[in-house]
Amino acid sequence: MLDGDWVPSRRAVLRNGAGVAASLAASFVLPDFPGNAAMAQDFPPISAPCKMPPALLGQALVALDRHRHRIEFADRIAIADFSAPSFQPRLYLVDLRNGATVSFLVAHGKGSDPDHSGWVRRFSNDEGSLASSEGAFLTSDYYTGDHGVSQRLIGLDLTNNNAESRAIVIHCARYANPDILLSQPVLGRSDGCFVVGEAEIDLLFDRLGPGRMLFSAKV
Repeated sequence: MLDGDWVPSRRAVLRNGAGVAASLAASFVLPDFPGNAAMAQDFPPISAPCKMPPALLGQALVALDRHRHRIEFADRIAIADFSAPSFQPRLYLVDLRNGATVSFLVAHGKGSDPDHSGWVRRFSNDEGSLASSEGAFLTSDYYTGDHGVSQRLIGLDLTNNNAESRAIVIHCARYANPDILLSQPVLGRSDGCFVVGEAEIDLLFDRLGPGRMLFSAKV
């Protein structure tokens, strides 16, 4: 659903994700999706220092191109950098209209870090693995569950296409609050869900919303 000339070549993206992102921010025009014009007015640009690896941004942009037929809104994307430890903000919300970002702490799955080291050691798409999955997800609808308001995710790749049956979602929990790091060196772990702090979930949901892409990977 993106304009055909919006996404650069795959080789260029992987070679220089940061430069490509800057170029996109300078020239990007929102696709003519329903609601995009209104959202551009409702949500002012976000801004924060970005420490995301350029190669990861490049991979995410390639995935956005690959799944363009499934992604309804292309103004923002979320990127989980699971090459970083859980005590660092590593879930980036990227505004593709201007290149600005904001970052959040995010917990990973128990099965990805059985020693509770704070580092993702492995990904899995298997039922019962309790692990985080890599790949592109489509953000879906909201529901109220055990962790309050949560957001369903649809896995778009072979590495995460069991996300719905595994109930991999975005939600908040106390073990992902920043102040948990005052009493322990790393965040708690999820059953494979993307879990952010209780004070951050509203901002993330407001800025991400349904119909956008969340990309998860290590570089």
